[in-house]
Formats: sequence, C-alpha cells, structure tokens
Amino acid sequence: MIDALKALFTMPETESETALQHRLHVAAAAMLIETSRADFTEDAQEEAAMAGILRDSLDLEAGEVNALMAAAAERVDESTSLYEFTRTINDHYSAERKLQLIAAMWKVAYADGDLDKYEEALIRRVSELTYVPHEDYIRTKLAAQGKPIHND
Repeated sequence: MIDALKALFTMPETESETALQHRLHVAAAAMLIETSRADFTEDAQEEAAMAGILRDSLDLEAGEVNALMAAAAERVDESTSLYEFTRTINDHYSAERKLQLIAAMWKVAYADGDLDKYEEALIRRVSELTYVPHEDYIRTKLAAQGKPIHND
C-alpha cells in the first residue's frame, strides 16, 4: 500500500527515443488495424495495403513491418478504446502527420474496393479525436477514392 502511494508522487522515468518511436509506430499501426477490422472481415488486400503503408512511411523492412503489425494487433486486442492510441498521436504528432495517418486509414479502407459504413465511422471518429479538421477529413477521403479535389 505504501509503495502504491509512493508511486503516485515519484516522477516517472523518461522514455528513450527508441521506445517512444516504437510506441508511436504501434499507435499508427493500431489505427490501421482498427480500420481493417472495422468491417468485421479480414481482407488480404487491406492487410497488404497496411504493410505497404507501414513499410513506406516508416522506412521499415518486411520483417520489422510484420513484427510491428503483430505488436499493434496485440495492443488492439487488449485495448478497450481508441483513447490510448489517439492520446499518443495527439501528444506527439504534428497536424501534418495526423493528416497523413487519416489518409493512410482511408487507403486501407478502400484497399478492398468497398468502403464499409463502420470503416467510415471509425475514420471519422479518429479524425475528430485527433483534431483533424472536417475539410481535411473529406479531402483525404476524396484523394483515396481517386477523385479530384477542388480548393474553392
């Protein structure tokens, strides 16, 4: 009991840069996994899209991507909400990186050629939780569909 009380008043150890980067990668991968699972089907096209996005955007090798996806899937399975992931994203991502994440989520959602209402609802929720403006949410959706984007 006394140890628990002491823990409340001690400063936590600082996180190493490597540990922070891993946590950020897991949070991003978790959002992509949540997107692929939102329609309650496992799809090879969505999984391939996720792997490609993670490989290209994080500059990882195939083995590292597989390990990251496994770690993120485990965290998603253990998680009870999006909060732990969106909190990490909000604490460490710039507005541009948040927008890139939303765009990546759209790419995963459209990878199988069919946008499910649950995928769209999840992406909308994540964009709201990460303070991505609605106009940017729509722009990234249109870009993922391959439609022209008008800046009026």
